[in-house]
Amino acid sequence: MPFSPAINKSQPSQHDSPHLTSSENGQNLSPQQLQRERKVKTLQASINDLQSQTQQLEGEIAEVKAKLKNDPSITVKQHIRLLHDYNEIKDVAQGLMGLIAEARGVRQIEVQREFGADEKD
Repeated sequence: MPFSPAINKSQPSQHDSPHLTSSENGQNLSPQQLQRERKVKTLQASINDLQSQTQQLEGEIAEVKAKLKNDPSITVKQHIRLLHDYNEIKDVAQGLMGLIAEARGVRQIEVQREFGADEKD
């Protein structure tokens, strides 16, 4: 039997692939692997840039919200409460004008006009 020297395949030799290149961590990489590595680095840089833009925009949103006078839901609740108060006052006023009209023996619309209240009020 002819003698063949033992070849250690764990470390590629220059003869295994003439296009191998060393990467940053000392591994020999093919051109395709180097290209993928560059794409990964580019994508990671893009992700980092987008994350910083997102943080900046979230900060701007927080600033704008802080400048708002009230939270919209609080404003809506306040308007509903004010409308309820208005309706209660209007009901009392119409009741009083009805009593005045009855005491005078006139129609309620005449009393409303006297007080400057329109029919639609």
